[in-house]
Amino acid sequence: MSAASRGLISRLRLFSVAPRISSTIIPTTLFKTYCAVSGINESDTNQSQSRIIEPKPGVMTPNSKRTGLIAVKCGMTALWDKWGKRVPITILWLDDNIVSQVKTPEKEGISALQIGCGQKKEKHLTKPEVGHFRAQGVPMKRKLREFPVTEDALLPLGTLIGVRHFVPGQYVDIAGITRGKGFQGGMKRWGMKGMPASHGASLSHRSIGSTGQRDAPGKVFKGKKMPGRMGGKQRTVKNVWVYKIDPARNLMWVRGQVPGAEGNFVFIKDAVYKKPDISLLPFPTYFTPEDEDPSELEPLVADHGEIDPFMAAD
Repeated sequence: MSAASRGLISRLRLFSVAPRISSTIIPTTLFKTYCAVSGINESDTNQSQSRIIEPKPGVMTPNSKRTGLIAVKCGMTALWDKWGKRVPITILWLDDNIVSQVKTPEKEGISALQIGCGQKKEKHLTKPEVGHFRAQGVPMKRKLREFPVTEDALLPLGTLIGVRHFVPGQYVDIAGITRGKGFQGGMKRWGMKGMPASHGASLSHRSIGSTGQRDAPGKVFKGKKMPGRMGGKQRTVKNVWVYKIDPARNLMWVRGQVPGAEGNFVFIKDAVYKKPDISLLPFPTYFTPEDEDPSELEPLVADHGEIDPFMAAD
């Protein structure tokens, strides 16, 4: 074997870090040469890489993990319970969620679904973003988010997911970016008491006071609660109760507050701690029957028994 052939084979072995070879990683000419030298059938490698994912209902197991969805925070309202107590309700809009990329263990090494939400013009996207959407063959999306799932919860590329992916009465975890409040003092940021408001305080009523301990240790410890940037961080509110969904408008009402301002994106997934009943959840998602028109469906409200604890506000 010549030196040039040995050098070519050594280069090809650098790409073959896994037993399964993908022609999307290695250039076509090098991939064919590697298959010829190594005695690998090229058609067998292509068949092992391609997986046909059928959009059909399945059986959810306790270890199954469904995908999450992206929503837009529309605003807040309030309901009154039967005791006259005001309960805050947040309204979320699931704007045209679609599967924009499928990641499988054979190709990417993980099982995940990339979900796209909203619409955006091509001129408002970067060239890499436009190339990504064109390569996947899906419409241009405004927001993308990747959700890890189990292999039995994978969905085909381009699958449209509506609000009926969730069931009224279940608990979900909602993550989002909190409202940015800029540089704030210790009283607003950490709820500190402040200095005396009468005698003995001169222009330091809202000061946080001393921050160190004389000569020993002679420094301020890291993590000390002091003035600084407040808000603008990702936070997750867990165990949020789904009160009502509207399939006609893709709206969802949840009890309590969620992070972010109106118009911000939030990410919803099944609760980790208060796990919903797997027999009630559509798996891997809700597939709309052909004879069903979502625009004619009535809103679905969580089952409260004989007495509804909420009453609509006047």
